[in-house]
Amino acid sequence: MRIMPAVLAGLLLVPIDAANAQELVFAPDSTESCLDGLGDTDDPGDCIGASATACMEATEGGWSTVGTGACLDAERVYWDQRLNVAYRALMEKKLADDAELADLGYSSASLTVTLRDMQRAWIGFRDAACAYERAQWTGGSGAGPATLSCLMYRTGEQALYLESNLTGY
Repeated sequence: MRIMPAVLAGLLLVPIDAANAQELVFAPDSTESCLDGLGDTDDPGDCIGASATACMEATEGGWSTVGTGACLDAERVYWDQRLNVAYRALMEKKLADDAELADLGYSSASLTVTLRDMQRAWIGFRDAACAYERAQWTGGSGAGPATLSCLMYRTGEQALYLESNLTGY
């Protein structure tokens, strides 16, 4: 079961360079097609970046530093929305599980508290990992796209992880 807000289904047009009035052509279609076509042994993580690449190919100047950054960020936003939907749904599910376990007399760690703590720790890890990625570019023009690529991949991986917890892997 995949979770995707309906608002992502349409085409998103965002200016990427006000001076040239270029339009970003981003849609999550390539990522969605990739995920839909996965077999049982395929890695959903391989689909992360598919829509950003399609965006770079479809957008005038999409392979420029600015265009690349804009396309990577657009897909990062897509994954962030999926992550937030999955996190909220998983919290609701774990809240119900906590209540059921309490009714049965179990005194194990709270699923909602540990999920919240895990997500907070993941945010810190993501930020640190992407700061390290940025530092590899020592202030060069590739630092921005490298950081956005890191954020997109890390967010996509976490979204897929949370979604897999909803479906039981």
